[in-house]
Amino acid sequence: MKTERHIKKRKLKGGRASVGEDSKSVKMASSTDGKQRTMILSAITALLALCVAPLTAQLDVSHPHRRVTALKMDEASLMVHNELLNETLTLSFLSDHCYQCLFQILGTVPASQGPGLPSSAMFVVSTQHPLFLQVNSTISNTELCSVHFSFGEHGNYSLWIKNLSDASRHITCAIVTDKEPVNSNLPILVAFLVYTGLAILVAFGSFLMGNNVLNLIFCNILYTGNAHFLIEGKELGSPSRTVEYSAEASGPVPSSSRLRSLDTFRGLSLVIMIFVNYGGGRYWFFRHESWNGLTVADLVFPWFVFIMGTSITLSLSSALRRGSGQFQLFQKVLWRTVQLFLIGLLIINPNYCQGPFSIDSLRIPGVLQRLAFTYLIVAVLEIMFAKPKVENIPTDVWWFPVQELVLYWPAWLCVIVLEAVWLCLTFLLPVPNCPLGYLGPGGIGDFGQYPNCTGGAAGYIDHLLLGENHIYQNPSSHVLYQSRVPYDPEGILGTISSVVMAFLGLQAGKILLHYKDLHMTVMARFLMWSFVLGIVSAILTKCSKDHGYIPVNKNLWSFSYVTTLSCFAFVVLLIIYYMVDVRRWWSGAPFFYPEGMNSILIYAGHEVFADYFPFRWKMTDTQSHAEHLTQNLVATSVWVLISYLLYRKKIFWKI
Repeated sequence: MKTERHIKKRKLKGGRASVGEDSKSVKMASSTDGKQRTMILSAITALLALCVAPLTAQLDVSHPHRRVTALKMDEASLMVHNELLNETLTLSFLSDHCYQCLFQILGTVPASQGPGLPSSAMFVVSTQHPLFLQVNSTISNTELCSVHFSFGEHGNYSLWIKNLSDASRHITCAIVTDKEPVNSNLPILVAFLVYTGLAILVAFGSFLMGNNVLNLIFCNILYTGNAHFLIEGKELGSPSRTVEYSAEASGPVPSSSRLRSLDTFRGLSLVIMIFVNYGGGRYWFFRHESWNGLTVADLVFPWFVFIMGTSITLSLSSALRRGSGQFQLFQKVLWRTVQLFLIGLLIINPNYCQGPFSIDSLRIPGVLQRLAFTYLIVAVLEIMFAKPKVENIPTDVWWFPVQELVLYWPAWLCVIVLEAVWLCLTFLLPVPNCPLGYLGPGGIGDFGQYPNCTGGAAGYIDHLLLGENHIYQNPSSHVLYQSRVPYDPEGILGTISSVVMAFLGLQAGKILLHYKDLHMTVMARFLMWSFVLGIVSAILTKCSKDHGYIPVNKNLWSFSYVTTLSCFAFVVLLIIYYMVDVRRWWSGAPFFYPEGMNSILIYAGHEVFADYFPFRWKMTDTQSHAEHLTQNLVATSVWVLISYLLYRKKIFWKI
C-alpha cells in the first residue's frame, strides 16, 4: 500500500486582511486547527527525546568505578575472600526465580595462604533476582555455608568466609557492600514524570482550545480585526452550533455504532506490545517470564486476543442485521485469515530479504498466525450461532440473568469441548522420556531430571507436526533454566487456549449487545465475570506461582493463564468503558489512534522497521538501562504519532 510521504504545508501570511479576504481567512482557520494538533504531537515526541536523552548521560556518569572489566546491565561484582586454611572452596549460585533448579557453579576460590592472609577471587553475579550463594568444600563436596542476598546493579560486594571457632569448625558467610549500586529503576520514574507532565500539558491545551471565550480572545490577538471568522468558519459551524468546537477539540467524536473504549483498550495493548517488543529498556519485568508467572510483557497479547473477540461479535452482529448471508461472511472471514497468516509468516521470517528463500528453517507459528486461526474459529462459531437481532427476553424466565449464555449454548459447548481437548492432550498424551502431564521448562528445572522435556505435550506436538527447524529456537526458558531444545510459545496446542481467550472476549461483546445503553448493568456483569474467572484462577493456581494444579504460564498458554488474563481484561475494560464511554472523562487518546483501523499496519510496521532510524540508533552506552529506555519510548511514541497522522488523514488499512 502506498501512502503520501510528504504533506504540503500552507503558510498564513501576516498583515491586516481586508473585508474581501474574509473567505480566505475562514478556510485558513479551519485547516490551521488540524495542522496545529499534528504539530503539537510532533513537538511532544521531539520534546520527549530531549527531556529523557540528557538523563542517560547523567545516569551513566553516576556509575561507580568498577574494579573488574566493565559490568553489563543487571550485573554486580563479587569479591570472595577465603580465610579457611587448606580448604579450596567451590562457589555456586541459584536464582530465586528458578523453581526446583540445580545450583550452578560460579567458580573456585583457593585456600588461604595463612592466618590473616585470605585468598580472593572475583566473580560477576546477576542482579535481576535475589540469589542463594552456596559455599562447598571442593575436596569433600560438602556444604560449608550459604547466604541469600539481593545484589544491586553495578554494585561492588565482598563475601567473607571465616571459621569462627577452630574447635567447632563454625564457618560463616557474610556479604559486605563495598560500593553502593546504582538505582537502575530511576529512568522509569523520570520517564513516568515526563509522560505525566506531557499528558497534563495536552489536557490543559485541550481545555483551552475547547473554551470558546478563551479561543475567541486568542484568535482575536492572532488575527486582529477578523475574530468574527470563528463564527463563520466551516469547521466550527454556524453560530447556533459553536458548541461543536469543544467536542472536536477534545478528540474525534465516536460513532454511535463503535464503542471508543474497545478501540482504546486495543490501542493500549498494542502500544505496550510495541514497547516490550522493542526491548522495554532491557528491564526483566518488561520481558516475558522465563516460565511460570507474569510480567508486563505477558499481559498484552492475551488482551489483544480478548478485544479481538469482543470486536468479532459486534462487527458480525452488525453485518447480520444488515442482511449479509452466512456464506458471504464466511468467505470474508476465510480471506482475512489467509491474509493475516501470510503477513505473519513474512514478518517473522525476514531472511528472504538477504538471499534465496529457504523453507528448511522457515518458522511457521507466530503472533499473527495465532491471531489468524483464533479469529477463524471464533468468527465461524459466531456466524453459525449468532442471532441477527437481539431477542427481547421476558424478565420472568429463570435463565434471564444468564441470557447471553443460554442463547448461545451451542457455541459454548464447542468451546468447552476444545478446552477439554487441551486438558486431555496436556495431561494424558504420552511424551517420550518425559513424565505424563509434564508442564515444566526442562533444562536445569525439576532438578535436571527432564532436560529435553520443555513444554511437555505442547512442545512434543510442535516437534512432531511442524519439525524442530520450523519453531522458535530461543524461548525465554533458555536463559534462566538453560533449556536445550527449541520451543514455540505460539505453538499449536496453545492456539486452543487463545480461542478460549477470544471467546471470553466475545462474551464481553454479547454483554454490550444485550444490555446496550444500560451502563450500570454492563459494568456489573463485567465485574461478575472478572470475579468468577478470578476464583477459577485462584483454585487452579492455589494462589501461588509454581505450586498450583495448573500454574499461570504464557509459554504454555495454560488454562489458568487464560482465566487470569481474562479476569484482568474484564476489569481493565470496565474501567476504560466507564471513563471513556459512560462518563466521557477521557477521549481515549493517545491509545485510541493506534487501533483506528490500522492496528495490523502499526504492528507489522513496528516489526519490519525495528532496526531503522528513528526506531533505533547507535547508543553511546549499550549497557545503560536509561539509553535503552529512551530509545524504546521514543520509538513507541513515533508509532503513536504515525497512527495519529494516518487517523487524521483518514488513511486506514483494512484486511
